[in-house]
Amino acid sequence: MKVALVHDYLNQMGGAERVVLAFHELFPDAPLYTSIYDPKRVDAAFRKIDIRTSFMQKLPLVKKHHQPFLPLYPFAMERLDLRGYDLILSSSSAFAKGVITKPGTMHICYCHTPMRWCWNYDEYIEREGLGGLSRAGLPFIITWMRVWDQTTAMRVDHFIANSPVVAERINKYYRRDAVVIPPPVEASRFLFDPATRPEEYFLIVSRLLPYKRIDLAIQACNDLGLPLVIVGSGRDEARLKQMAGPTIRFMGRLSDDEVLHYYAHCRALILPGEEDFGITPLEAQASGRPVIAYGAGGALASVID
Repeated sequence: MKVALVHDYLNQMGGAERVVLAFHELFPDAPLYTSIYDPKRVDAAFRKIDIRTSFMQKLPLVKKHHQPFLPLYPFAMERLDLRGYDLILSSSSAFAKGVITKPGTMHICYCHTPMRWCWNYDEYIEREGLGGLSRAGLPFIITWMRVWDQTTAMRVDHFIANSPVVAERINKYYRRDAVVIPPPVEASRFLFDPATRPEEYFLIVSRLLPYKRIDLAIQACNDLGLPLVIVGSGRDEARLKQMAGPTIRFMGRLSDDEVLHYYAHCRALILPGEEDFGITPLEAQASGRPVIAYGAGGALASVID
């Protein structure tokens, strides 16, 4: 059986990308198709994979600033040549599920969420700091994207959702059923020692993006004078640093061993935004540490109140 993997884009590292690495472990000989790939921004494990990119890979600045190229991704995915494969396994929160396959090809989509910036547009966009021209023109593109998103859902033979809330969204927007299979978490690699005394700091491990609502945790710790350690990087970093008080520390991207240390010694992990699944709460709990999470989305399936 010839298998191919498909992912939206590989220019950032998060839970979805770790799912793709798990797919590669299942099918080590399968090539990975994607729109763009920046090896400096993802785990080094991707360098061992046969990665095949779309025409967008050659566009200037696309690896660092992929959002302005939004209208091109559907065309990029539909032009990927997937002839000759028996099984397509896509990892999608946006575009990968829209690939075109031959009639005899089975397409299984692991859906992290239907396009959140399309179906939850107003909340998503209010913190993005877009200019007036973008705000005026973007709704027309978003309307077209919603139509494309619903239409391409019919190209998928079977959906897998990463959490019950995502399965509900798939049913609402696509009118399709989905099997719920949580993403993989290597619980055994986390350090859990009942004798470890936690330190006073709270912890966030996240990409620094507006919808993650890290600003809420910073405001809370500013007001209460509590220490907060933030691990991760992203385009919202400058704004978050500007609003942070003296008790907030930004650590940037750290090695896995360093992250394990912070998990094991924090007072608690904070998850201030609504996550589709949220792997970090499970990683914190595997380290023996509690989680303070916004009571919505994937956290409802992983954190016991």
